[in-house]
Amino acid sequence: MNYTYIIIDDDQNSVLKTKALAESFQNLTCLAVASTFDDGINLILEHQPKLVFLEINPSNKESNLSFSLISELYRYLKVVPKIIITTNTKEYAFDALKYEVIDYMLKPLHINEFRKAIFKLVRDIEVNYSVVQPTTVSMQPKAVENIVVNQLVAVSDDFSEEEEIEEPINEILEEEETLYPEEEIIEEELAEEKIITSQESIAEEEAKLLETADEEVETTEEIVEENTETEVEVVNPSPKAEEIITVQKEQPLIICVKSYGDYRYIDSTDILYFEADNNSTDIHLNNGEMITAFKTLKHFESVLPPKDFLRIHNSYIINVNQVSRIHTGNALCFIKNSNVKLPFSKSYKENVDLIITRIAGGNYLEI
Repeated sequence: MNYTYIIIDDDQNSVLKTKALAESFQNLTCLAVASTFDDGINLILEHQPKLVFLEINPSNKESNLSFSLISELYRYLKVVPKIIITTNTKEYAFDALKYEVIDYMLKPLHINEFRKAIFKLVRDIEVNYSVVQPTTVSMQPKAVENIVVNQLVAVSDDFSEEEEIEEPINEILEEEETLYPEEEIIEEELAEEKIITSQESIAEEEAKLLETADEEVETTEEIVEENTETEVEVVNPSPKAEEIITVQKEQPLIICVKSYGDYRYIDSTDILYFEADNNSTDIHLNNGEMITAFKTLKHFESVLPPKDFLRIHNSYIINVNQVSRIHTGNALCFIKNSNVKLPFSKSYKENVDLIITRIAGGNYLEI
């Protein structure tokens, strides 16, 4: 099941951290981000997500973010989204209980606490949305007979003599007894016809499936012979047919450095880091090569995907996937398979913390 969510927080760095943690869960989908009370209400009413990450102690008091946003939702929605509070103080934890929030998490968010909150969300939604199917009661001939008898006996209280009502009861019961045997015979005949028809249709479908299976197997053999470069994997083969899946790898981002008709294409996975050089930027690759682009580092910061590249210094943007070590005491980031050590500044410490969080959110073991 897919769980949609909206982040309501006036701190952009906190928004990035929350999204980074949520990205490690495949069943979470971000719909929108808001930084004020009014924007948050409008986005929730528009998208009606299952989950809202809410900051209730904003740094910018003009955003008006508080518990009142939850109260406001009850004015418009019958089913209010589940709320997870993300804030930097324990001061409002007791008040959060009154609003029945799923969890109350302190910043900076940690992957373990985040995972527990998501498990609570899944458990709560599955319990609240479980549907009990109503049972239908079919009226059998015997039940109809009992109803008729009960109704007639009730009417008999208005008569002074019971003998006057015995004859109508017997007549009705005789009619019921003669009616239902005929209906049962008709139902049995219809059931037999349905069984015969279903057996014939099943036989026809099986014959068609066998023909289709033979054709698919022949087609598969031709594809494998003609195109040996395509990776083909057979999943759960059955005697009727084989399912063919072509494995396609996700295409990496290609960066084109253009200069006077010269187009230089760089695979983003080969980039170690970007280094500012006045009004140009040096791109350092994993093969030791350096390419100069006549764009500022700020330009690259605005166009590069933040999930892969983050700025850690006025002079450096680092490839998150190329980080092998972070020493917070010496304020250094180490690059994989090299002796390069890049400094990070206090003004970009939030991004360094985000790198640590992202690495911890993957296939990770801390010793």
